[in-house]
Amino acid sequence: MAQTPPQPRDELAADIEQVTTSHTGAMGRFRNYFLTGLVVAGPLAVTAWLVVSVVNWADGVVRPLIPEAYRPESYLPWPIPGTGLIIAIAALTLLGFLTANLVGRTLVGWGEGVLGRMPIVRPIYKTMKQIFETLFSKSGSSFRKVALVEFPAPGMWSLVFLSQPPSEDFSAKLPQGEHVSCFLPCTPNPTTGFFFYVKRNELIELDISVENAMTLLISAGMVQPGADKDAQKKLANMAATAKAAQMARTAAAGE
Repeated sequence: MAQTPPQPRDELAADIEQVTTSHTGAMGRFRNYFLTGLVVAGPLAVTAWLVVSVVNWADGVVRPLIPEAYRPESYLPWPIPGTGLIIAIAALTLLGFLTANLVGRTLVGWGEGVLGRMPIVRPIYKTMKQIFETLFSKSGSSFRKVALVEFPAPGMWSLVFLSQPPSEDFSAKLPQGEHVSCFLPCTPNPTTGFFFYVKRNELIELDISVENAMTLLISAGMVQPGADKDAQKKLANMAATAKAAQMARTAAAGE
């Protein structure tokens, strides 16, 4: 009879059993439980730290702009974290609402006209406006696709993000063929990297999201997209198997 291939849960149980049996004694069990707890608490701690950092940064920027008489901590014995972030979100939403009507568009146009006459400020503002419009445009195609390009040497492939195609001025100077704009981020800091044009037929487009590609880059390949789609269930199975192994050893020792 053909043997049934082992299921993922059975393989996981075998791995946990091997770990728990190879580290006998109290110190071995302590190590296994500590690593399991670290896997659970680590991501939560880092996420909480990032959220608190963003909230504190927003409070530090917005709170000094609010008159002291209108600050909640002026009437409460303790400060309320996140008030600056809430006020910033409300102010940006109100600004977007006002800009959508005729009066708002007129004022924005007048302000852009003033900035456009400033020699140093004009190129900076124009560039930043184009970047923000491209990033947050619903119809834009910036960083919507991920591809592989042969870089930095033959046989070595790197992840790139595809953005807008080159303008007509650049296309006229590039060699014949369809080119695309590529951004190659560095690992583990994706805010820096290389920008270049490459022919479309010289890259391989991937069917993964930008978020998964960013995770792959930041983790330096330790987290592969699609490798583990049910990590929380797998972790729960690990904890349950380890507990069952401990109970089995305890029962065997009692006999």
